[in-house]
Amino acid sequence: MDKIMKIKVKQIRSGINRPSRQKKTLVALGLKKINDVVEHESTPQILGMVNSIKHLVIIEK
Repeated sequence: MDKIMKIKVKQIRSGINRPSRQKKTLVALGLKKINDVVEHESTPQILGMVNSIKHLVIIEK
């Protein structure tokens, strides 16, 4: 059986003065403020979202 890999996404920069698309991506990931950490499965969709806002977040395995 394959084990589903989880990633932790931590917001390190603010969404203020960012394009609305990036703000919506932060909200869709469940991030509300700086230092929030959420855990998601490592799917291509989630990784694509994280990649589009990689300057605002860090990934912890």
